[in-house]
Amino acid sequence: MRCISCGSLTDKVIDSRMSKDGTTTRRRRECLDCGYRYTTYEQIERTELRVVKRDGARETVNREKLFRGLVKACEKRPVSMDRLDRAVEEILTDLHKDHLSEVPSSVIGAKVMSKLHQIDPVAYVRYVSVYRQFDDVGEFIREIQELEQRSARDVGQRKLFKE
Repeated sequence: MRCISCGSLTDKVIDSRMSKDGTTTRRRRECLDCGYRYTTYEQIERTELRVVKRDGARETVNREKLFRGLVKACEKRPVSMDRLDRAVEEILTDLHKDHLSEVPSSVIGAKVMSKLHQIDPVAYVRYVSVYRQFDDVGEFIREIQELEQRSARDVGQRKLFKE
């Protein structure tokens, strides 16, 4: 690490601490030449992940764009911003676990729908309606009926495991 005061490359680490979420290490350093103390932050560098759009275009996966989509779906719903931020991080972690450099937009959409289904059913239907480009009310009704059937199956499954 280069000292920001004198430019020297010799320093020592005085203190290291992990962040609350465990993704960043904070280090206090002291320059051995001038004695200046400074703080550095260390993070794991992820490989750049690219999304392949429906039209074949490729662009970098944009965390903020993903977050804004979740926020829009959950607008006026009792879902905290912290929960949405965690959901985005979980989605990105899942995408990186697959060790792919390019991911089809359909895979990202499926992961977002799955997360929203867990978080809030109304937000899920909102997102699906835009993602799948619903044209009429009948498509909304079919999606809601499928959602109710899945919920009924999930409740039935939970009852089996409680006994």
